[in-house]
Amino acid sequence: MNTENLAKNSILQKIQELRNKINYHNYLYYVKDEPEIPDKEFDALFRELKTLEEQNPELITPDSPTQRIGAAPSEKFRQVKHKYPLYSLDNANNDEELLEWYNRIRKTFPEPQKIEFVCELKIDGLAVTLSYENGKFTRGATRGDGKTGEDISTNLKTINSIPLTLFTPENEHVPRHIEARGEIFMPISSFEKLNEKRREKSEPEFANPRNAGSGSVRQLDSKITRERDLDIFIYAGVFEGDTHPQTHWKSLQLLSKLGFKTNPYIKLCESIKEVIDYCNRWDEERFELDYATDGVVVKVNDFSKQEELGFTSRSPRWAVAYKFPPERALTEIKYIEPSVGRTGAVTPIAHLEPVKLAGTIVKRASLHNADEIKRLDIRIGDKVWVKKAAEIIPKVIAVDLKKRPPGTEPFEYPDKCPECGTPLERKADEVAFHCPNSSGCPAQVRGRIEYWVSREAMDIDWVGESMVRQMVENGLIKDPSDLYSLTVDDILALERMGEKSASNIINAIRQSKDRPFNRLINALGIKYVGRETADLLSRHFFSIEELKNADYQTLSAIDGIGDKVAEGIVNFFNNSCVNEMIEKLRNAGVKLYGERPEIAGEQPLGNKSFVLTGTLKNMTRNQAGDIIKRLGGKVSSSVSKKTDYLLVGEDPGSKLDKAVKLNVKILNEDEFLNMTST
Repeated sequence: MNTENLAKNSILQKIQELRNKINYHNYLYYVKDEPEIPDKEFDALFRELKTLEEQNPELITPDSPTQRIGAAPSEKFRQVKHKYPLYSLDNANNDEELLEWYNRIRKTFPEPQKIEFVCELKIDGLAVTLSYENGKFTRGATRGDGKTGEDISTNLKTINSIPLTLFTPENEHVPRHIEARGEIFMPISSFEKLNEKRREKSEPEFANPRNAGSGSVRQLDSKITRERDLDIFIYAGVFEGDTHPQTHWKSLQLLSKLGFKTNPYIKLCESIKEVIDYCNRWDEERFELDYATDGVVVKVNDFSKQEELGFTSRSPRWAVAYKFPPERALTEIKYIEPSVGRTGAVTPIAHLEPVKLAGTIVKRASLHNADEIKRLDIRIGDKVWVKKAAEIIPKVIAVDLKKRPPGTEPFEYPDKCPECGTPLERKADEVAFHCPNSSGCPAQVRGRIEYWVSREAMDIDWVGESMVRQMVENGLIKDPSDLYSLTVDDILALERMGEKSASNIINAIRQSKDRPFNRLINALGIKYVGRETADLLSRHFFSIEELKNADYQTLSAIDGIGDKVAEGIVNFFNNSCVNEMIEKLRNAGVKLYGERPEIAGEQPLGNKSFVLTGTLKNMTRNQAGDIIKRLGGKVSSSVSKKTDYLLVGEDPGSKLDKAVKLNVKILNEDEFLNMTST
């Protein structure tokens, strides 16, 4: 073997060693929650592996830990047929119905035959299947209708608790093919943080963790999936091979040894009494968990007994889902406080007599809008029923009219802003009242500046909510641009402020001047434009002037923008106060543009409009789009009469049919490369 081959083998050995270490520590951190090394040491291992793979790209494999980063956005998910059907479960809504299910089982296996059961918390998430060949992850799909699902493999690879390579336990035979079945979910703590961010951006909140998790895992852009904090519990496995476990309990133990994350509260029960006790226990204790569970799945343990019991047309006879009853609590509305957000929307907040609900103490609940208050006839002093929507969001669902104290009056919704006294307005197509005094309302001013300095916007350390409030109340700032004219002396004039802290604040503000363009767009707080939309806009526009001058038609034609967002952007830049703020930012040296590579000489694609469809062989569609923009062309998401070229890859969609009808010139990848070669 020559020197070059020896060196290559040494590199390959080192790469495999790093992958094994990273997989092991990843398993300890995300599956077992028992990390052995600090994050800094793990990051060093990951960086070393990434560097080696970048230097030796031919050695990169799909199961490498570095391949969890996400891929270019897809147009749609491919449909896949499940090798083994995924059935629904019948429900038992109380102990009596659970006993009825047990008695049906006993008709097939009468006393004194022993029947064991496995109880598992029913995770309120998205069911998926994960396929492995010879220990390597090959495909992941949604449950779909039980027979056909969607291939979401790329997205699932971004979830750290899903192994890309299985462990090989000692003295265990690993089946050649394994299909693991699990439930993708978003932890409650992550859900609350996500909704908090969406509130800050005036984006609609997710109703519950299940919707948030399901929506995140079905993103066409897998990088968005990676940004959402998703997790999984594996609840079953189908094994192919010479040997496989004989019981469900043993199959779960094997899955855990192979590196899958199983729920730590699974229990093997020897009687129906143990099953009922387990269900009743978790009906009380479930609220202490950081994930949503709406019941318990009970399964006959022995696979041979499962086979004998069989299936109905839609569900297995050997399993049932015990459903927890919904929880609600009666409390009193002490007072109702209208709250003004950074966009001027006025939301009524009910302040409640503290009450324990779904494991937490609830003191406040949103009443949403004036229409909801009128519909329920909510009054101060009323006894109201409160529940947590999906056991997360406190919500007033009804008034106990029998307990209404005498002399109460219907709640009068304020006609003036509670912060600045400006008359409120309500558009015909909206349910919320708004304060139109965007530049003079203290709550809106504070909200916009707090959003500007937040981590996902301009990320200015040392400037939090209390600091912003002080700055506004002392007249130091009226909009985000004023931050950049502050001095150390200005900060020193505030309460409890020292020289070092003041210097830290001014330095942090200065450092934020060079944030990426997508961060700046997000920080502006444009209605309906959050982080993801800001990222999208930054790929189509490369300066604040380009974005500012874009008309409604141009904006709404971008895939992922839509009419409402386009209208919000146009209206935002039509505001004179906004334009004054942008000029102040420009004069302060804040970077108002993105990085767009330019080439010397004539732009060969100047003002030519391209649409892309299908899968390209030599590049991603994003890379092709970058080439087009670099050469002066434009990229649009939809075909129209104004489209000059349609670049077509493999498996093109309906855009090709539309382009043919409109006589748009069709380019294949080779023709495109010839056109753009310089």
